[in-house]
Amino acid sequence: MRFEIEERLLHFKQPAGTSRGVYTTRKIWLIKLVDGEHQGVGECAPLPDLSCDAMGDEAYASILNKVCEDYCKTGEIDYNFLRDYPSMLFGLETAVLSLHHPSPITHHHLFDTAFSRGEVGIPINGLVWMGNYEEMLARLEEKLDKGFRCVKLKIGAIDFDKELDLVKKIRERFSFHEVELRVDANGGFKYDEALYKLELLSQYAIHSIEQPIKQGQWAYMAELCRESPLPIALDEELIGVNDPDTKCHMLNIIKPRYIILKPSLHGGMMGCKEWISIAREMGIGSWITSALESNIGLNAIAQFASSVYGDDITMPQGLGTGQLFTDNIPMPLEIRGDKLWRTEK
Repeated sequence: MRFEIEERLLHFKQPAGTSRGVYTTRKIWLIKLVDGEHQGVGECAPLPDLSCDAMGDEAYASILNKVCEDYCKTGEIDYNFLRDYPSMLFGLETAVLSLHHPSPITHHHLFDTAFSRGEVGIPINGLVWMGNYEEMLARLEEKLDKGFRCVKLKIGAIDFDKELDLVKKIRERFSFHEVELRVDANGGFKYDEALYKLELLSQYAIHSIEQPIKQGQWAYMAELCRESPLPIALDEELIGVNDPDTKCHMLNIIKPRYIILKPSLHGGMMGCKEWISIAREMGIGSWITSALESNIGLNAIAQFASSVYGDDITMPQGLGTGQLFTDNIPMPLEIRGDKLWRTEK
């Protein structure tokens, strides 16, 4: 068995704004495993200043090269070592799955599920990136016109009153029976103002808010989860929490309504399955999203979601980022209405 690693720089069609900054390009590493006539491909996509395994390009490539060398020698994934390198683990897991589960047509069929076979679609939310008021309103109108029944707004970059006005405009047009509304603050609220803002947002029948305050403030987040009129979902809070006992401890303290899982950030597929299992035991819901990967990663994440949640997923997942890049990697994925489909049988 041998491996190849390829660096790629992807370019966003339009700047992707979050409360942490704006992305215009995206660096990824592709792993290719080759064993005779079979090959597998996976994507490693750490996010700068966010992933627990984000580091300089040279250091990242060096560790990834060693990880692939060790796998080719042993045929085993070193999960204990890779707990702290979730983007590398996810890329290697994907490459191994595609190597050992080749379809008759390509090597991108990873799980034997109805979604993977192209028989059902997965409901997804329409994502409205941060921008000025006019930009966000236009993006919102576009998602609603395309038929999305669940829309997620990134907030925290412009004046809160204007963001609240956007939410109000949605509810003036669509009731909560017609459109499910989620908001993502990306940790953008200050603790002493968070509860007031949550109370204002709660007037508009919002499904949930992601990460209202910055991660690492467990006591404050636990208080918000107790007092908030809106269900709170944890996202960034989970990053770097890679030990199973610590996962249990954190969820037991904070007690969120939901957790949102990104394999590239939250422990690869193995780590996400741990999170889901622990959360279920505590009555905490979850859904899976992509983290600005190319279509290679998105394909793997979507198939992974179908494998852990089953063939009848009803909760919209965050899998609509495959149209973000001008130079994305072709993959048999297609959005029809508000569902993501695989077009390869």
